[in-house]
Amino acid sequence: MLNKITLFLSKIEGMKTKDDFYTHIIDGYSTKGDAITLGAAMLNEEAVENALVKIPLKTLNRHGLIAGATGTGKTKTLQILAENLSDKGIPVLLMDLKGDLSGLAQASPGHPKIDERHSKIGIPFTAKSFPVEILSLSEQAGVKMRATVSEFGPVLLSRILDLSKTQEGIVAVIFKYCDDHSLPLLDLKDFKKVLQYATGNGKAEFAKEYGRISTSSTGTILRKVIELEQQGADLFFGEKSFEVDDLTRIDDQGRGIINIVRLTDIQDRPKLFSTFMLSLLAEIYATFPEQGDSDQPELVFFIDEAHLIFKEASDALLDQIESIVKLIRSKGIGLYFVTQNPTDIPDAVLAQLGLKVQHALRAFTAKDRKAIKLAAENYPLSDFYDTKAVLTSLGIGEALITALDEKGRPTPLAATLLRAPMSRMDILTSEELNEVLENSTLSKKYNKTIDRESAYELLNRKIAIAEKEAEEIQKREVTKKRRTTSGSGRKSTRMNPVVKVLTSATFIRGVMGVLNKMMR
Repeated sequence: MLNKITLFLSKIEGMKTKDDFYTHIIDGYSTKGDAITLGAAMLNEEAVENALVKIPLKTLNRHGLIAGATGTGKTKTLQILAENLSDKGIPVLLMDLKGDLSGLAQASPGHPKIDERHSKIGIPFTAKSFPVEILSLSEQAGVKMRATVSEFGPVLLSRILDLSKTQEGIVAVIFKYCDDHSLPLLDLKDFKKVLQYATGNGKAEFAKEYGRISTSSTGTILRKVIELEQQGADLFFGEKSFEVDDLTRIDDQGRGIINIVRLTDIQDRPKLFSTFMLSLLAEIYATFPEQGDSDQPELVFFIDEAHLIFKEASDALLDQIESIVKLIRSKGIGLYFVTQNPTDIPDAVLAQLGLKVQHALRAFTAKDRKAIKLAAENYPLSDFYDTKAVLTSLGIGEALITALDEKGRPTPLAATLLRAPMSRMDILTSEELNEVLENSTLSKKYNKTIDRESAYELLNRKIAIAEKEAEEIQKREVTKKRRTTSGSGRKSTRMNPVVKVLTSATFIRGVMGVLNKMMR
């Protein structure tokens, strides 16, 4: 009994008041520079008015995570961030695997519950639409995003195909041969053609210039390329190549363009998704200049259903992703992964994420409870929350948030009542989508398929010429052999008729008979 009383008194002694909490949040999320307001912090499941949770623009290139169970509001949080970034003049790129982000192009119709939510938060609600560009990797309508095999490069291609060191060397030789002989590698049929040529018609040429190439190794590479093709990569590789600078456009009102990549038809093709993601990030890293310690990011990149990137990924591919995540922030690029559980993201990548927005997790099994415990350990300790308990009690549109302040320090953990999206929380109608597509400024630039002469056509021509020359040589050899045979053949054994008569046995016997009579 005494122990229980002592415990109770210690709790009262250490208890924090609502005013303490307000000060705690205001101090932790204060910022001198420009910031995005996500909502108001909550205490005892109630929003504390004007205890605003703000994210400095300065730290938005430090990457982030939006996690939570299905139906808890992850997509709406993504939408809120995208809207506010656009309003601040920062372009956005969204990976839309579920097809529910197109509503950004239309203003919210509003609702009394939205007004009530914003009244609790302490900020007004304004409905508005945002400038949107619809992009596509597949046959879905939208601006086509493509890259050539040459731009992808031998290292990244080998990582995606999960090749051995020996096979990586062969891929490097293929690229070197094409460079040395001015053979453009534009699409996968170009790559496959050169691969087949290396152990077929061009075997002697390759052996002389680069050493012998094993047919078993090229066969393995070819099978992996075909597997990639079957996931739809043949639509991605080719021309006209998408220029990543087109992702950083600003509209005439100074708002950043929100680029939405429609990926609803490749959810079950993780290799194609990974291929596209890594290619795009590598191109951005190679193209964008160093930003240094800038006041805001150049581009913010949201990857919905992020677990698909890491699904079935090899160790080499994960290393590549980790390297890009570490390095690309120096180019002013913020990467935000959206997934159900933080454990979907490899630890090496998770450690690089500055902003964490954690929606509710559900505990239905022992495995779920273990996952919640692990998720809770990703967040700072708090005097105001039992993190594990809060994770399972958050409502829709509520989340635990921690970010980085302007000095790069973690902000206090805040259970947050999130503001509502300013745009429509639903998809566009067919007519509205067609209007967006018709008004696209990029479709004329990228939606014309180009199939210029490349390695496939050039090697086919080279093989055809070589075969024709071989045929001509063979014909000349046959003709020459015939002439030789007719000029130096055996003499004819056919006898002249007169000689035949004179040398016949009957003629000789007749002559001998006459001579015998005369001698008598």
